[in-house]
This record gives sequence, C-alpha cells and structure tokens, in this order.
Amino acid sequence: MAKYHLEVTTGNQNYSGTFDQIFVTLIGSDGQSDKIQLNIFGIGRGSTWSHVFKTKFPLGKLLMLKVTKEARRLSDDEWYCSKIVVKTPEGEEILFPCYRWISNGELVELRGGRGLSHNCVTTQSSYGPFLYVFWSVRILSPCFSSMCASFSSHTAMVLKGLLGSEENWESLEDMQRIFSFRTTPMSEYVADHWREDDFYGYQFLNGVNPNIITKCTVLPTNFPVTEEMVKAFLGGSSLQEELQKGNIFIFDAKKVEGLPGREHEGKPLQVTPGLCLFYVNAEKKLMPIAIQLQQEPSETNPIFLPSDSETDWLLAKFFIKNAYALMHQSITHLLRTHFMVEAYIVAGLRCLPEIHPIYKLLMPHFRYTLHINTGGRKSLFGSNGALSELMRRDLADLHYSYFFLPENVRARGLDSIPNNLYRDDGLKLWNIISSFVTAMVSYYYPTDCEVTRDTELQEWINEIFVHCLLGNKETGFPEAFTTAEELIKFLTMVIFTVSAQHSAVNNPQYDFCSMMPNYSLLLRKPPPTTKGQSSMETILETLPNVSESINFIYLGNYPDERFDEATPKQIIKEFQAHLSQLSKEIAERTAERNPPYVYMDPTQMENSIAI
Repeated sequence: MAKYHLEVTTGNQNYSGTFDQIFVTLIGSDGQSDKIQLNIFGIGRGSTWSHVFKTKFPLGKLLMLKVTKEARRLSDDEWYCSKIVVKTPEGEEILFPCYRWISNGELVELRGGRGLSHNCVTTQSSYGPFLYVFWSVRILSPCFSSMCASFSSHTAMVLKGLLGSEENWESLEDMQRIFSFRTTPMSEYVADHWREDDFYGYQFLNGVNPNIITKCTVLPTNFPVTEEMVKAFLGGSSLQEELQKGNIFIFDAKKVEGLPGREHEGKPLQVTPGLCLFYVNAEKKLMPIAIQLQQEPSETNPIFLPSDSETDWLLAKFFIKNAYALMHQSITHLLRTHFMVEAYIVAGLRCLPEIHPIYKLLMPHFRYTLHINTGGRKSLFGSNGALSELMRRDLADLHYSYFFLPENVRARGLDSIPNNLYRDDGLKLWNIISSFVTAMVSYYYPTDCEVTRDTELQEWINEIFVHCLLGNKETGFPEAFTTAEELIKFLTMVIFTVSAQHSAVNNPQYDFCSMMPNYSLLLRKPPPTTKGQSSMETILETLPNVSESINFIYLGNYPDERFDEATPKQIIKEFQAHLSQLSKEIAERTAERNPPYVYMDPTQMENSIAI
C-alpha cells in the first residue's frame, strides 16, 4: 500500500467553486491508481481542500494526473481549478498546475513536477488545426479613434447635447473645451501644443506610432525638395549638409497608396500616401520641414512648407497624420502586436503541454489576448477589406528584425536621434527582459542539444513559421531553434511585444487621440491640390463634424503558481527587482520633464495584451 496526500485549490474568480463530484487518477512510471472520488462536497471560491487516499502499490515517479468533474443531480456548473499538489509516500511534493475551467464530463490531463521539455509523457492538445486568418475589415470609422482612446463618455456627450449633431465645429477651441471632461497630464499637454511643429515631430518618436520614420541620407526621386524650399528652416545650414550629418528623417506612407476608402455621404474617401521630411534642429527638436501628399510629384501635388499659410500647412499635417493613424491602428498596433501574438499563442496551446517550461513562462504573458482579439474583430472589422489589404501588404515585406528593438533602432538610423524616449526606455526594458529570459532558458536548456532535442518546442516554432509566416524564409523568422541563443532571442521578442511594445502603441491612445485634430482617422474633404486656397472654414469642413468626433496584471507578475523549482522562482524575483529599479528611474525623470513619457514604465504596462 502507498499513501498519497492531495491538496486541491480553486481559483478566486467569481463562480469558480462547485458542488459537483471531482475524480482524480494518478499516473506514474510504475502504473496508475484507480479513479478516486475526492471527499469534497462543495468547494468554494479561493479555497483549498485536502484528500488522502491509498493505492495498492507505489506508482513510481508521478508523471500525470487526470481530473474529471461529474454533475450531481441538482448541480451542473463549471469549476475553476487553480492547482493540485500531491505529496507522495516518499515525501516529495509535486505541483500540477491547472488554471482553467473544467466542465461537466470533461477529462483534463495535468503534468506535474519539474518543468519538462522533452522525453516525457505527451498530452494531446485540445486545439484543432492551426489557423491564421486575415480578417475582412473596413476603413476605420471616424468613431474608432474615440473607441480606441477608451472613452466612457457617452452620457457626458448626451448631456452636452452633441451626440448625433451633424453640424461642423465652430472652432478648434470648441473641440478642446468639449474634450476636457477627462484629462491626464499628457492629454492636457496635447490639447495645448498639438498645432506646434516641434510637438508634431515629437509624436513620430514618442507618440502612438514610434516605429515609422527612418534616417534619410538621399532624397527619394519622387520627393523633389530643393535647397531653396527648406533653406529657411535649416538654421543657416544646407539640405545637403544636413543629409550628410544624419539630421534629416523621413516618413513615407507609400504602403497606403490605392487603398479603398470608406464611403462618407455617398462618396469614397481618399487615403493619402504622403511623404514628410523632418529635420533635427540645433535645439535637438524634430521639426517637419516639407510635406508632399501624393507619391508622384505634379502640378496638382505641391510640396507644402512651414512658410505657407497657417491653414495650408495645418491641412498638410492633418493628411500626413491621417496616414500615420491608419498605419498605427492596422499595422503597428493590430497586426504587429495583437495578431502576431495570437499566432504565438495558438501554436503554443497546440504544441506545448502545460508542464513545458516555455508554456509556464509564456502563458502569463498570453492572458486574455485571444479574448480581446476575438471581441475586437467583431467590433472593428467589416466587409470593405481596406485594413486587411494593408495588413496583407505589411506581412508581405515584414521582417523578423523589426520586432527586435535594438535591431529596429539601428535599421532605421535612430541610434543617436535626441529625445527618443521610446528608444531609451525601451532598450533598458529590452535588456532586463533578455537577462530574465536568458536565466530561465539557461536553467532548462544548459546546452544547445537540449534545445534541438525538444520536439514540442520545435513543433511550436515550426507551426508559427508555417501558418503565420506562410513558410516565407525571406521574413527571417526561424522555422526551428538550433541554439539556446536563438530561443532566448525569440522569447525576449515575444515578452517585449506583449508588454512593452503593446504598451507603447496602445496606452498613449487616450492621451494623443482624445484631442481629435491631433489624430483623426476621418478627413471629410480630399487633400489639397493647390496652395493659398484654404481657410479655417476649410479646416473645420475637413475634420470630423460634432457627431463624428465623438483587472490589470503588470509586467513581471506571475500570479499563477506554475514554476515549482526554487531557481525559476528566484529568477522571477530578480526580474521584478530590475523592473522596479527601471520604474523608479523613469519616475524621477518624469518629475523633471514636460511632456512626460511613461509608456515604457513597467508599472504602466500589462503582462499581456489584455486590452
């Protein structure tokens, strides 16, 4: 006879308890137990129950635990099992993490003990054939910027008598006043400074889309900016000199050219594939100095300059920002965080058993992402297909190096551009995450051989390569891991993407988008084709009208007890300490800086893409 002691813990979620019958079967290297009913009648939320039973013979090394739930006559509910800890006759305590809902009649197989990566019992995934689909979508509606800015202001708008109004705004100042019901230090700064050229440039480094400009050493042939045009904005220098010094940067929206626009009042809206040239001036500010609103130069496609009329220059900046916003929502935010991460998750759920160390490492970072993506597709996408086309274009030339902040910064020539807080804070955070991942991988994979022998790990990365990247080797994504270094790089990228990168492109949305002229996905009039014809009335007719305007877990926290060994637990504590130190550094800097930049602060970002 052999005696086993079980401790069963229910989650803290609402309605997580159950009155149903719970059955457990233990499977070891020397055999398995009978199906045993636990002596539990009613297991409550957040509670732990104990059960002792004996088997006819020792089961050897415990490998798996099977759990089933069967409804009693008057009860048929779901039960959230957090974990089961088994104490063996030899005194060893083995953790079997579960952290999932269990339905009536469902058989759940749990693997326990030290994180195992290969040469162990394999469980069958409950996820069907892997599927990565680009969804049919429409050009974002004018209300999308309000939605993604997390407005909870429907009642406020009704009280102000504005909801449903088809009137144009009477002035830009009216827009600022009406959106004052909820403010943050940054949203107030945006409202006060959005018209200024230096703040316009600042947003291409530290706004909601910080991955969009590149250093320009040679002007594109289709953007014929001359010395005479921009001489007055270069502080006495010449355009050629500044190009050679590395002080000229460019935003090129060619990727949106020819996209089908949504209809507005029965007419299709135009998406503007413009170009914008920036200059880092003597004050180390990034200033826009030339804008062309179409790809090909012509008499009806003039180059707008800061010396043009106030309304001409403002209109040109609006249309560039419109393309910026469209690329932000569809590419930088949705595709390159939400949907790429969804591929990593689904492949992980199919290929990595719950006891696998990489499963344990990543699942806290995948919390709620599938749920938010599913809900988002229902509310954001329609039948027009513009956004899906834009994402298809981006995926066609997407490269692995984009997702690695150090490589991304170097490739775009932003190593030394001043006031790039996204880069500075992001690189510090990247290094902290990389050190954490290195420690974890080194513990479980002391040699490259351990990596190559892990068939489940190899299946995971292969499914991502085949079904998400469509087997395209030109993307640079790995189709297999051959070294521990490759694995560390990929895992660092995944964790950085779901936490820091998503924070940088998602969390600033209210601050930068609530002042609608600063970030509008709807411009009602076509881009100007001549200079000197605009007025403030043109501005207000172009912007949206009145009606058209209108449980958090932070990075480094692992609330579910999945790791059972002392070393991984200590690695997590050290990771949290490094994150805390970075947060203090950012807080000290923010106290002395205006505008603030807090989007790479670990205390401001989630552990996963959950919103």
